[in-house]
Amino acid sequence: MAGLRLGPLLRYVDWETGSTATVWVEASRPCTVEVRCADGASGASPTFSVAGHHYALVVVEGLTPGSTTAYEVLIGSRRVWPPDGARLPPSTITTPSVATPSGPGKGAAESAGATSDGVRISFGSCRWAAAPDGGHDPVGPDALVTLATHLAADPAAARPDVLLLLGDQVYADETSAPTRRRLAARRDLTEPPGAEIADYEEYTYLYDESWRDPEVRWLLSTVPSCMIFDDHDVIDDWNTSAAWQRDIRATPWWHERIVSGLMSYWVHQHLGNLSPAELAADPVYAAVRASPDGTEALRRFAAETDADPARTRWSYRRVFGRVRLVMVDTRAARVLAEDQRAMLDPEEADWLRGAVLDDPASYDHLLIGSSLPWLLPPLVHNAERWNASLCAGVRGARWARWGEKVRRAGDLEHWAAFPESFDRFTELLRVAGSGPDAPATVCVLSGDVHHAYVTEPRWPDAPPGNGRASGTASGPDPGSAPVSRVLQLTCSPVHNSVPRWIQAGFRFGWSRTGRWIGRLLTRHGRAGASPVTWDRAGGPWFGNQLMTLTLLGRKSALTLVQATAGKQGDQLEAVLERSLTPED
Repeated sequence: MAGLRLGPLLRYVDWETGSTATVWVEASRPCTVEVRCADGASGASPTFSVAGHHYALVVVEGLTPGSTTAYEVLIGSRRVWPPDGARLPPSTITTPSVATPSGPGKGAAESAGATSDGVRISFGSCRWAAAPDGGHDPVGPDALVTLATHLAADPAAARPDVLLLLGDQVYADETSAPTRRRLAARRDLTEPPGAEIADYEEYTYLYDESWRDPEVRWLLSTVPSCMIFDDHDVIDDWNTSAAWQRDIRATPWWHERIVSGLMSYWVHQHLGNLSPAELAADPVYAAVRASPDGTEALRRFAAETDADPARTRWSYRRVFGRVRLVMVDTRAARVLAEDQRAMLDPEEADWLRGAVLDDPASYDHLLIGSSLPWLLPPLVHNAERWNASLCAGVRGARWARWGEKVRRAGDLEHWAAFPESFDRFTELLRVAGSGPDAPATVCVLSGDVHHAYVTEPRWPDAPPGNGRASGTASGPDPGSAPVSRVLQLTCSPVHNSVPRWIQAGFRFGWSRTGRWIGRLLTRHGRAGASPVTWDRAGGPWFGNQLMTLTLLGRKSALTLVQATAGKQGDQLEAVLERSLTPED
């Protein structure tokens, strides 16, 4: 008899019609999975098989716009979710109200997909999901578990409309003690890759560990989620450089690791990012579903994608009323040859530009999800820009060889380590935030660096203390500062830690002395100045945390909460509550 092995996860909710959603599940055997809602909406799908596992992504149709409805998951005629005796509230699907935009202009709360409460988007990254050892959690309370507990206990609490998980959803290179025991039961851990993940089956252990926690399982069943990978979903500093890639490909275990990593990401994370229309048009999804066993079709796709990343696109675009989200793949889409080094390959860069600039009058807020921060502490940024110049050979072959060692040792592989890409991305943000149809805010949402901060760029022609200046009525002047408020919002980790000496290093990176050292480095590397400067507008904050943007019309507010341990249990403590736009 088939049962529910993992899930359900509520993934895509359609903000254009308010009537459609997708629910991801893993079953224990081949079967047909049905999702049945209290308001009569429903959907059903047969499972597809990959490496002995059985999955379904059920498209639920007929939902009532502007409603919250409970749902059940059935296999055959048997209800498998919610479980019998469930102590947590029913899983629900909440849909946005849908109405015709009222009148000319933009920003009306009654525009399509908007609600009177606005759009609430919570985000974070880096969740090491291992359960506490003996009741003690060495890295502190898990922010995702704490959020779930808070929402389950208080039905009136404001829930996110969507949860953005910005990378390192699982750690393939840093397994927990329980996972290591599972690995040891099937192979010799003294052989490479040791206690790291080796194949697809072992990747399923990580998702079991991450998504089986009762509170997290309930949260992901009732709050839609968007996901993108970062390095630890595959391996630390994945695709740092051409030399790194050449060395890792020479190891006997890497091919199986990368193929399995891409396969498991496609199944567990990528599919749920897509709309029903995108799923229907996806040839890989069709091939996997058409086969009694889709393993080989998916393996072939993953191997071809690793060999030529331009064959597929992991980036995607979502719309939440008058909020546009563009999630960017900053890992697999890289060009690593030193003479062509780029964060995004040319096709991906063109796609990003189109996704950002298409029909700017249709949105009031632009969010770009990049697992890696665009703006780092100035010292760190300048060190990466300097290192990139050394590795490119501006100081000769000896400096280049030394620079590659420093790059790997120091994890110097963010946007700043791809200077031309950084400059192009900065220009794209300037253009997106300029002109008569400019959005109120342009925010880059990131994680990775195991702390949180807010920073605001300043373009050279902007007035002192103000990152924005007006363009002309017909559009931006060439090189003029944007009229939108442009911000880097970084939030990490959801559940992890950072050594105190690294905390001190990040703090120093913002200091006057740190900036001075950074300028010396760029001068030595002949790297040239960055097109913007920036100041810290908040932070750094260290802890397990989540940020939430509340977007209503052209207004935007930011909240940062941290999970803290207290006598009454773990709690979410607000450490930042700030408006990002004028209140009038």
